Amino acid sequence: MSSSADRTVPAPDTEQTQPTVARVTQVPDKVSLDGLEQRWDSAWAESGTYSFDRSAVRADVYSIDTPPPTVSGSLHVGHVFSYTHTDVVARFQRMRGKSVFYPMGWDDNGLPTERRVQNYYGVRCDPSLPYVEGYEPPLQGAEGKSVKAADQQPISRKNFVELCERLTAEDEKEFESLWRYLGLSVDWQHHYQTIGRTAQATAQTAFLRNLARGEAYQAEAPGLWDVTFQTAVAQAELEARDYPGHFHKVAFHAADGTDVVIETTRPELLPACVALIAHPDDERYQHLFGTTVTSPLFDVEVPVLAHAAAEPDKGAGIAMCCTFGDLTDVQWWRELQLPTRSILVRDGRIVRETPDWITSERGVALFGEMTGKTTFSARTAVVDALRESGDLHGEPVATQRKANFFEKGDKPLEIVTSRQWYVRNGGRDADLNTALLARGAELDFHPEFMQVRYENWVGGLNGDWLVSRQRFFGVPIPVWYPVDGDGEPRWDSPIVPDEATLPVDPSSDVPPGYTEEQRGQAGGFVGDPDIMDTWATSSLTPQIAGRWLDDPDLFSRVFPMDLRPQGQDIIRTWLFSTVVRSHLEHGSLPWTNAAISGWILDPDRKKMSKSKGNVVTPMGLLEEHGSDAVRYWAASARLGTDAAFEVGQMKIGRRLAIKILNASKFALSFAGDGEVVLDPSLVTEPLDRAMLAGLADVVDRATAALEGYDHTRALEVSETFFWTFCDDYLELVKDRAYGAGSTDVTAETQSARTSLALALDVLLRLFAPVVPFATEEVWSWWREGSVHHAAWPTSDALRSAAGDTDVAVLVAAGHALATLRKIKSEAKVSMRTPILAAELAVPAASVDAIRSALVDVRGAGRVTGDLDLVPAADGQGDPAVQGGIVVVRSELGEPEARTPRA
Repeated sequence: MSSSADRTVPAPDTEQTQPTVARVTQVPDKVSLDGLEQRWDSAWAESGTYSFDRSAVRADVYSIDTPPPTVSGSLHVGHVFSYTHTDVVARFQRMRGKSVFYPMGWDDNGLPTERRVQNYYGVRCDPSLPYVEGYEPPLQGAEGKSVKAADQQPISRKNFVELCERLTAEDEKEFESLWRYLGLSVDWQHHYQTIGRTAQATAQTAFLRNLARGEAYQAEAPGLWDVTFQTAVAQAELEARDYPGHFHKVAFHAADGTDVVIETTRPELLPACVALIAHPDDERYQHLFGTTVTSPLFDVEVPVLAHAAAEPDKGAGIAMCCTFGDLTDVQWWRELQLPTRSILVRDGRIVRETPDWITSERGVALFGEMTGKTTFSARTAVVDALRESGDLHGEPVATQRKANFFEKGDKPLEIVTSRQWYVRNGGRDADLNTALLARGAELDFHPEFMQVRYENWVGGLNGDWLVSRQRFFGVPIPVWYPVDGDGEPRWDSPIVPDEATLPVDPSSDVPPGYTEEQRGQAGGFVGDPDIMDTWATSSLTPQIAGRWLDDPDLFSRVFPMDLRPQGQDIIRTWLFSTVVRSHLEHGSLPWTNAAISGWILDPDRKKMSKSKGNVVTPMGLLEEHGSDAVRYWAASARLGTDAAFEVGQMKIGRRLAIKILNASKFALSFAGDGEVVLDPSLVTEPLDRAMLAGLADVVDRATAALEGYDHTRALEVSETFFWTFCDDYLELVKDRAYGAGSTDVTAETQSARTSLALALDVLLRLFAPVVPFATEEVWSWWREGSVHHAAWPTSDALRSAAGDTDVAVLVAAGHALATLRKIKSEAKVSMRTPILAAELAVPAASVDAIRSALVDVRGAGRVTGDLDLVPAADGQGDPAVQGGIVVVRSELGEPEARTPRA
């Protein structure tokens, strides 16, 4: 390896300035992939190979909005898969002459970190407790997982946040170590945490500007609520899952004494019923519209109303509307202006006091039995009472219903009325919705069909973006509220800080004009206790990484960014929310391209995820197979396409990396006095020119593929040619390159050696984005600087050297050599056995091509006598086998003794 002190970071060369002579400084006696990761990571770090050039103008910059992985334990092989795709793009663009802004972030706020800290240290947050200086948790690591939630040690919010920061710092070191081992060409001088001061200031500034422009607002409204995590949940975080339940046929009573039977899976919500609703065209219930019925057990009179969202073919066709059982109830409540009769509170239990709308003696008695119970226990009590009253028609029937879950939760969500903060996202604003759809049309999706997912999501929005969360570790909502003379917070008059003071934490910081002693006092203030949704910060990753607030010069050079790489499952959350924030703040897209990765599937074709327990941790794979091999597997899958976890593919990648080392060693073995000539004018032989013509085609196809974000196609064409180069060209040209033992270098020999050097120079650059360690290792044997700062190859010089020679010469010569070798393999003799004479029937189109390379074919096939080529008859030979060449006759000699090469 060349000295790291000599490895500067120059701008990539152009093809015109490539040297015509390179000096081989060292080629190892035995090549190996072992240790390349550590060696080259150290060299790259020391020489700043991947440092971003701050002086580059925006037109010369390629900037990447790198996904910040969630710091909650460990990375898995799916991360390696998708981040490799991004790194291939970064390396390609760097070799195209761009100054690549490729930062790394850590997503360390939010619920996953809180859960990890609880399990790791055996603690839980209690905001009412005082801060303890120098607090140490009771447990460390895995032992904390055995502690039940109720037995976790309660600690103050500030102590809890400190533990979150401590653990994420440890995780981030592990993550960075793995990324370096994988070979990500990240500029580690540009990294951030989504909970760091820069991220907090950025998120709070954007929120306050949203508020000032009327894009952020708070409202007391029904919303989805997770009773386990005690937090509101946004529409984008929902998962619809099958959930077991029972249909109950329950009779309401009309004024004429008849029963109106509804079917429900939530009989415990009967006390919250505000109406019965059927479709306006349903003839069964026309006579009931405009009348009232009485609820069973609780004897509350409710209207029967019509609404188009009712489903005549579902159940009885008439449904009770409760406040609130599901999102349809919210729609009916809002559009029909129904009263609110909520009975569920935030812990998922029934309210502790009997509501005033229940007045009958039996209703009050039954509700008294329900107070404080879980919905499950309350349901049992109601169903037993319905049986006893005769209002349950038949027994409950088991069913599987779709229920909404928080994506990280394990219990169905309830709908609870609470005060929350929202940011407008087009869910209730037709003009904004149209504008955001137009932004999606401007964005180049790779693959293109992923745009439909964006459009479907935006078109299906039914509410604004809920950004507040009732958690502890995150970016605080940066507002306070004045407290009136009666001690009540004035929620409609928030006190906002000056941007220059950000970030702030209203739970510990004091608003201007107040003192700490006034906190919670009449005439004083209270801080907003909530934090922002994690997406409210992550939606600003371009602004955080680009230092929007504190480094406007950098921001002007990198924003809008060129690329957002991400998974398909968070188009609706991360991609969309980032578009929303950029549209509202900057009036533009945050980036011009979105590269969407597929999922990794386990051997059973199921998506790998931590929650399913089927993930594979990557470090063992990297150490066993080598980073180049694992990167090869990842790069073999196209964007947007699910890929199987395939160790066999990694083995192929390792074989490729080793072959690059060995083939390179051979190509450089002819360096006379340590010099390798790269002068295309010295290429004179048809076989050499044909090889370079084929390589020129590969360069054009690979370049076009990478420009279209199709790294898989670029790898396919490069690899296919490389194996032809190794299996056919190297074998065919070997004798001529050695010079048949002559001390004089003939023009034919020089042509072979020059062609080998030219091909190696180009192939190393083609493979560099995918297998960076092996290619950098070979580059250091004979070239200055780093291959990752060499110019991406173009086909012009290759085509100039090839002239009008067609690649068909190499293809036909390769088929002829394969035919000669087949003679020996079928005779079960050594490949060193000479062929005394042979006659081959060759398709007419290949005769001239083989004749132009006949000297090389004879040498590689060890033909010592006549080698006659005759035109093949029509139908003779299978074009798929050795190009249709057929052996007419052959004569083998005795095997030659092996002689050492000069």
